[in-house]
Amino acid sequence: KLCCKDLFQPLTLVLGVKIEICLSLSSTVNKHKPWIETSYHGVITENMDTVLLDPPLVALDKDAPVPYAGAICAFKIYGQDAPFEAVVLNRTSGEGVLRASSPVDCESQKEYTFIIQAYDCGAGPSGADWKKSHKAVVHIQVDDVNEFCPVFREPLYKASVTEGKIYDSILQVEAWDQDCSPQYSQICNYEIATAGTPFAIDRNGNIRNTERLSYDKQQSYQIMVTAFDCGQKRAKEDVAVHIDVKPVCKPGWQGWNKRVDYEPGTGSRQLFPKMHIETCGGPLSSVKAMLELQTNHIGKGCDRETYSEKSLQKLCGAASGSTDLLPAPGPSTNWTASLLTDSSRDSDLIYRFDGHQAANVPDHVVPQNLTDQFTIATWMKHGPSPGLRAEKETLLCNSDKTEMNRHHYSLYVHNCRLVFLLRRDFTQVDTFRPAEFHWKLEQICDKEWHYYVINTEFPAVTLFVDGVTYEPYLVTDDWPIHTAKIVTQLTVGACWQGGEVGTPRFTQYFHGSLSGLTIRPGHIETQKVISCLQACKEGLDINSLESLAKDIKFHFNPAQSVLVVEGEDLDSINTAMSKVSYINSRQFPTPGLRRLHITTSVQCFGEDTCLSIPDIKSVVMVLPPSEPRITIAGSNRLVRPVNDLRGPLGVAPFKELHITSTVMKGDTHRQGVMEVMHNLDYCDVLVIGEELNPERECLEIHHSALLGKHLDATNSTSGISIYGVDSMAHYEQALRQVRYRNWRPAPLSERKFRLTCSELNGRYTSNEFNLEVSVLHHSAPVEHVNHMAAQPQYMRPVHRPLMIHTLNSHMAAPPAATVVIVVCIAALVLIVVIGVYRIHATHQEGSREDEEDWDNSALNITVNPMEAHDEEVKEEEREEEEEEDEEQVGGMTSAESDNSDADEEDGEEEKEGMKERKQKEKLEGGNSSITY
Repeated sequence: KLCCKDLFQPLTLVLGVKIEICLSLSSTVNKHKPWIETSYHGVITENMDTVLLDPPLVALDKDAPVPYAGAICAFKIYGQDAPFEAVVLNRTSGEGVLRASSPVDCESQKEYTFIIQAYDCGAGPSGADWKKSHKAVVHIQVDDVNEFCPVFREPLYKASVTEGKIYDSILQVEAWDQDCSPQYSQICNYEIATAGTPFAIDRNGNIRNTERLSYDKQQSYQIMVTAFDCGQKRAKEDVAVHIDVKPVCKPGWQGWNKRVDYEPGTGSRQLFPKMHIETCGGPLSSVKAMLELQTNHIGKGCDRETYSEKSLQKLCGAASGSTDLLPAPGPSTNWTASLLTDSSRDSDLIYRFDGHQAANVPDHVVPQNLTDQFTIATWMKHGPSPGLRAEKETLLCNSDKTEMNRHHYSLYVHNCRLVFLLRRDFTQVDTFRPAEFHWKLEQICDKEWHYYVINTEFPAVTLFVDGVTYEPYLVTDDWPIHTAKIVTQLTVGACWQGGEVGTPRFTQYFHGSLSGLTIRPGHIETQKVISCLQACKEGLDINSLESLAKDIKFHFNPAQSVLVVEGEDLDSINTAMSKVSYINSRQFPTPGLRRLHITTSVQCFGEDTCLSIPDIKSVVMVLPPSEPRITIAGSNRLVRPVNDLRGPLGVAPFKELHITSTVMKGDTHRQGVMEVMHNLDYCDVLVIGEELNPERECLEIHHSALLGKHLDATNSTSGISIYGVDSMAHYEQALRQVRYRNWRPAPLSERKFRLTCSELNGRYTSNEFNLEVSVLHHSAPVEHVNHMAAQPQYMRPVHRPLMIHTLNSHMAAPPAATVVIVVCIAALVLIVVIGVYRIHATHQEGSREDEEDWDNSALNITVNPMEAHDEEVKEEEREEEEEEDEEQVGGMTSAESDNSDADEEDGEEEKEGMKERKQKEKLEGGNSSITY
């Protein structure tokens, strides 16, 4: 019971009547619960917020139209992580809506199920005594949006087909889509994006060929494939498909190139990195492959060093004292000038004998002290001789020069047998001794280059052929030669028959090629040196030996021109063959082709041979190396006083010498010059003009200048030669210590020399560097007005600004009378000077050193004709002032310094230039001038 008497208390006081109004409220005002459907089904599109419900969300309350009790205030959702909320749109009607509280993603969750209840507004405004409906189940399905493109499962597809076949399916490509619905996630179609290809694709991604493919026509195809989902959304990126066409299976090697280019200086180059053997599925027990590098057309059988024989022997550590019987023709080695040389070879000094050429070795070259120990070595290429009974072909022969025809020792070929004859002297031993040593070898007549070394330790003689030892199969004995005072003759290419014939002549000519024929008395060659001298600089190699399988066997021949690879596993064989390389260790190799021949034999289980593997013929092309340009630079003129030449050390003409070498690098568009370091093998200093007179001058180098270097030197009256394989820096050091001495230099005014250097026995030569050594003799004493201005000789010239005197000075010009007096005195002095000069010239006529002293004088007297015109007087004063300036310059430039040849040269050029200018002025101006 609710009474409101307090509200009316003021009115009661006025009226005097007690007013009390009481309302009786019942506790059953909100009698009913709200009512909703028992289940709802909704649909929401992903990334949207409105849910379409069936039936619509409406709550009813039987308490309506009672306020609050009949109104709906809220819908509440019960469910784990349900991203939805229910909102009341109209409390009276109970209408509501279901919304997404956060973005909904179909790919994350396709369906949601949760509980919803409706709440009324209670019994009054306070919301007390509210009631809730029963629980209804809400099931919401998320509709998909086609937001993703198809994506292929592989970044690249590869397949291979055999030519001439039609395939139902070569390979299958597959794409997928991230969308959640079947409509958008399924791939409905594939297409080939590349036009004009003989391939097709079906809806399942199977690719087939539409025509027969030919390996000869095209060996591989690359096509692009795209995919579409059922919503017709195309793949964002197409996929590439590589299809290789294989020829009809034929056993053999595949993946090799017919030509491999080799760039000099790149070390080891793999020949067949993708090489593998195809056996067409046949079961194999072993595979054996032999690779042969054919280089018999290159130089002496392969790419070897082409330095001179002496340089090579020193490079290999051979003992000194050998005599080269086939050197390069030169002033001191002219006996080989008439022989035929094989100029097509790359700087290899090869002599070709066709049965008509031979050479007599000069007596001063022939070794005279052959003992029980000596070595004969040579390179030889020889073929079989025509005819059944071939003549002897002599390489080397030492026989009587006259009267008789005795052969003391000789080396010759007879019927493809190598024979060495050695007849001892009767004075040494008077018994039957071994005299002829015979070897029968295939190498003697195979028309290939081989290196022959005969080591003699009498009575034992051993032959080395390409480093392999051979004992003679036959040794015949003979009596010693009786002593006779007959001079012997050593010949190359034939044997000299000086006796028993009417006319001395050559006989037993050699047919073939020889190179590097040497004799070393008193010493036999070691196996190590022989191997070094005949070693090839190019050959086959295997990279990464440690990575080869353990079952792989391989073997090289000594020259590394033949490689045998053997194994049981095909993969191991393929790996080993892919690592076979070509290597050339020369800095400047011989360019050209090297043929490569590969033969293969295959064994099957229980059979000798089951497959025939065709041979492979390939070539290695050695590209031309960048040719070096060797440049010799330094001062071209050296001026030295006579006392320096007389000294015990003389002068060093090449003290400031520099040797550099450059090559062009880069292609035709971008080229650059790069300095390279390499060896030289000789430098020659030649005397230009008359040869050196040993009675008064010499060109020499001290032995200490060659210590620690691979260098030797020889000198003669025509110059000095430094040879040996060594660096440019060592050659520089040695040349700077070459000395020129002249202990009687009185008649000498200058000496000219020419220097040239070489690499690879003349394959690359330097510029011709010319040097002139000028001798300064003592000058005649001349009185000098100003002793402070006279500089001592041989000092460095100092260039100072010239003091120019002009006619526009502040001093007054001399009167005419004074000028006339001066001119008369000058004429008198001129007459006296001319007389003295003629007397002096009579005694010194033709002497060049006096002419130099004459030119070095610092006194100049100029006398004009005696015309007393003012204009000529001014001209004379101007010329005198110029000559005074020239005197100062001349006095300075005549000084020399021992430390600067360049400054001396500049000074001499200035002096000569001034002399020429003065002579020209005298001719043009009519003045007479005499220079002391």
